[in-house]
Amino acid sequence: MKTYDSQIPVEEKMVKQSIQIFARVKPTKKTASVYCVDNEEPAGSILEFLVPKDLADGFINNKKETYKFRFQEVFDQTVKQEDIFEAIAKPVADSVLSGYNGTIFAYGQTGSGKTFTITGGAERYSDRGIIPRTLSYLYQHFSQDSSMVYTTHISYLEIYNEVGYDLLDPRHEASRLEDLPKVTIMEDPDQNIHLRNLSLHQSANEEEALNLLFLGDTNRMIAETPMNQASTRSHCIFTMHVCGREPGSVTVRRSKLHLVDLAGSERVGKTGVCGQLLTEAKYINLSLHYLEQVIIALSEKNRLHIPYRNSMMTSVLRDSLGGNCMTTMIATVSVDKRNVDESISTCRFAQRVALIRNEALLNEEMDPALLIVRLKREIQSLKEELSMVTGEKREDQLTQEEIHKMEELVKVFLDDPDCEVTLALGPDMRKIQYCFSLLKVLAIHSLSLSHNFYLLSISHHPLLFSFDMFVLPHYIFFSPPPPPPHNHYHHALIPKGGKNKYKA
Repeated sequence: MKTYDSQIPVEEKMVKQSIQIFARVKPTKKTASVYCVDNEEPAGSILEFLVPKDLADGFINNKKETYKFRFQEVFDQTVKQEDIFEAIAKPVADSVLSGYNGTIFAYGQTGSGKTFTITGGAERYSDRGIIPRTLSYLYQHFSQDSSMVYTTHISYLEIYNEVGYDLLDPRHEASRLEDLPKVTIMEDPDQNIHLRNLSLHQSANEEEALNLLFLGDTNRMIAETPMNQASTRSHCIFTMHVCGREPGSVTVRRSKLHLVDLAGSERVGKTGVCGQLLTEAKYINLSLHYLEQVIIALSEKNRLHIPYRNSMMTSVLRDSLGGNCMTTMIATVSVDKRNVDESISTCRFAQRVALIRNEALLNEEMDPALLIVRLKREIQSLKEELSMVTGEKREDQLTQEEIHKMEELVKVFLDDPDCEVTLALGPDMRKIQYCFSLLKVLAIHSLSLSHNFYLLSISHHPLLFSFDMFVLPHYIFFSPPPPPPHNHYHHALIPKGGKNKYKA
């Protein structure tokens, strides 16, 4: 299995990259001789289909017999889910942790293994798909990275018959689909897409995230068709929003990860569906047709208009297709003889997707709330420094809250056995005088009750005043810190009522 370097240089703010394409062959019960895989190519892997000519007497058949398609890597029938995650999903997850948007979507005909690849199977734990494995990988990284603080939010959107629904809406089970609120698209002046009525759920750990995934999968539209016993009849987009910042920093990295399970295209003439299944197939094929239109438009040079607004799916995935995102596509193919034509069509679509270049930007910004707190703190510090320089005297009285805080500071200061402890009051003379008065009261009270002593220290720092004083029965031991650069104390014994020759 090939490996790909997913490390992005820290200083690189934008990454220009074509959409990465991979192919996965669905296992078959019978040995299929219509395809072969060559993973030895230095520039990728080759998936080749062999289509023998029809033997019809009296007709000339110039039909092409071999079709070759190049992918980053082709995963044959025996591949494990873990290998799919390591080669496809892990690099995208690493880019999300670095602050870039990421998207993984599976495309193919109905019954070719898209849902199994994205979500996984329910029979064995080893059958977990890309979504649960990615969640496990990300939350494991969050718990091990102590240099960053992460918060995550999850949404799960279903697009059924070109109408959006919130799969995490708690009313899903108790209400009919028609009665649920519709998810609608709203666009701001900067052409950013916002989804109304789509809920965001915070998840603190892997278990909560998996519970949300299970809830959403339970609410999906699934039906039995001639091609698939449990065919998903809607497009689903599982989105994880990641916010990370260093403790104390106002710089925040916000990234999002789309994990998309597209409904499968199907030929109605082959499947023979009717009624509601036919209506669903029409909408599925129509939305995939609009997706192909967007892909073709993006792959053409100098194309001025990209028809994103033709469908809800292409509108939601605008960033993933030719925008600010690192995108990967998985083409799932079935190699049964009856499905070869659809598999060739899927591979052709993948080749067009590979022509699209995205420009992924590092999503780094200043958190407004944290920035406001920091600026307020700086303003207060500058005001205090200015008042010390100008000698400005504040006339307003200390509030009860400030008085209570001063008393708590003095209590903690006196209870601390460390002789080097200081009482940090800032440059506010009101607070300094109040603490002097409080310490004087405590000193007088202690002289009349016991032979205990208390400590007060004065620092020469222009913005940090602290006071040190030992109160003994007959003397006050006063110890101001020395002037720089010496780092030792000069001590003086001062009889009560005497003067100190060391002025603070």
